[in-house]
Amino acid sequence: MTTTAPRLGNALARLLILAAALLGTLLAGAAPASAHAALTGSDPKDGAVVATAPKEVNLTFSEQVAMSADSIRVLDPAGRRADTGEIRDLCSGSVVRYGVGLRAGLPDGTYTVAWQTVSADSHPIAGAFTFSIGAPSTTSVALPDQAVGGGLVGALYGIARYLSYAGFAVLVGGGAFVLVCWPRGASVRPVQQTVVRGWLTLTGATLAMLLLRSPYTGSGKLADAFDLAGLRAVLETKTGAALTSRLLLLGAAALFVAVLFGSYARRTDPKEKKDLSFGLGIGGTVVAAGIAGTWALAEHASTGLQPGIAMPVDILHLLAVAAWLGGLTVLLVALYRAPSVERSAVERFSKVAFGSVAVLAATGLYQSWRQVGSWSALTGTRYGQLLLVKIGLMAVLIGIAWISRRWTRRLADPSPRESAAEAEEPETEAADEPAGDADPERAAQLARQRAAVATARRKRERDADPERTGLRRSVLTEAAVAVVLLAVTTVLTSTEPGRTEEEAGRTTAASGPAAVPDRPVDIRLPFDTGGVDGKGVVRLSLDPGRTGANALHIFVERPNGKPLDVPEIKLALTLEAKNVGPLPVAPDRIQTGHWSASGVQIPMPGEWKIQVTVRTSEIDQTTIDKNVKIG
Repeated sequence: MTTTAPRLGNALARLLILAAALLGTLLAGAAPASAHAALTGSDPKDGAVVATAPKEVNLTFSEQVAMSADSIRVLDPAGRRADTGEIRDLCSGSVVRYGVGLRAGLPDGTYTVAWQTVSADSHPIAGAFTFSIGAPSTTSVALPDQAVGGGLVGALYGIARYLSYAGFAVLVGGGAFVLVCWPRGASVRPVQQTVVRGWLTLTGATLAMLLLRSPYTGSGKLADAFDLAGLRAVLETKTGAALTSRLLLLGAAALFVAVLFGSYARRTDPKEKKDLSFGLGIGGTVVAAGIAGTWALAEHASTGLQPGIAMPVDILHLLAVAAWLGGLTVLLVALYRAPSVERSAVERFSKVAFGSVAVLAATGLYQSWRQVGSWSALTGTRYGQLLLVKIGLMAVLIGIAWISRRWTRRLADPSPRESAAEAEEPETEAADEPAGDADPERAAQLARQRAAVATARRKRERDADPERTGLRRSVLTEAAVAVVLLAVTTVLTSTEPGRTEEEAGRTTAASGPAAVPDRPVDIRLPFDTGGVDGKGVVRLSLDPGRTGANALHIFVERPNGKPLDVPEIKLALTLEAKNVGPLPVAPDRIQTGHWSASGVQIPMPGEWKIQVTVRTSEIDQTTIDKNVKIG
């Protein structure tokens, strides 16, 4: 018989509104895709002042990135390109480094290095910094305010990502629910519609991501979604290949759905149905694992620690999520739109859900260790905090599932008389149809009356079965929490892993810049003596930055970048590992804000502590230091 969804009570309506609000908060608060590869070093360093123009600019990243011709741009103070546009691959072993050559004869001034690329897990990253040749100057370079991967394109891409996960869960989990738990559901129209909508959602979201990929990782302009050259470039990337493969696999999934709701639903012979069910199970599992693999091959699992283990684990994780949440969605539809669903089907799904939770716990534990790595990253990074939220939601979901399981045990199957009545109802309704078209208006009125009576009768039947009512409400609550959980998961996949964030932070803060032979060591030290005009920045250059004699240049600037003349500045070098030093250096004042010393001796290589003492008045002074690797 045709059934309609019951009207939800006030409590359940409030629950859905709350779930929608939480979902909106999560998606609205999600920053554009954070950098999953991080810039860990550059030569020259950010804020460095070098005596002569370098031949090239080098950037070092925490993991592999995809470089294009315009990934690194060096702009002079007037905003003109100062680089040759030729990207050099300087990677060696585990060191990921790229460089771009500079044009000869560059004048003194402040240069801006703007870079934009795509990390190995498919997310766009970008940044900028400055260095100066000779002395700092004003610059007219204006960088875009919009973060890479942000804006309207970023929002649309994020929505498509969420819909792709949701569509995958409903398609795979719904198909599994019908095959494993409720074979009769293959002929129930609301169930068919739900699974087909899952396929349509996943297909549409994948196409949208493919079109949006070029502007998402590049210009950020929505109009570029239809640029054929950009689309061609996307298809040549790992992510483009993954999205294309997903579309091909969705063609096979469409065949699976057609057979499931066609030939399989019409089979009446038990042996034939069992054989077809086995074939659909094998084929469906292969297709579902293949679709899940398109995420594993292009995102977090494909890079970082143990990718050979992480990718199969990620596929298992996605399949378990789909079996649980997708099956839950179809069960919810069945309980509201086809309330004759048998207790045995609900019990079988309960076992499937329990197994899925066990797989999720095991795979989630491994993924958490791999992406977080430490307790400090779990609580001190955005990824770790989102992971804690996800774990909390999982705990809530398991608690609600336990309540649903209790309702299932109390659930009674429809009696044979009720089932027969439901099966015969369409014929009864058809028999009541008025003959002929003598009075179409009266016929329409009678049809409305019969529909109202049927709806009221079904509502009374549902209300008279408190076990089914309780199960429907608990499953609906489960589904609402699952919607929020899926949103958190989507945001989590576009957030920099805690392990990467901590490693990048340690690399940046640890020992300062590593020296490069025949290239100055440049450092920047903010200071505050606490007195009037006591804040500023010390920029120090040690040339050539190796053992033996070095030329030292010190520039003292106000916070606005203008030179600051201070009464006294001193420097000392200490190699703590060898108990050498402190070796004092007394630089000479050259001009306002500029001191220098020649023949500064570095007796041996190692990690030297450079201490700079700045005095801004008779009573106000401070000492600042930084570790620098020399030699």
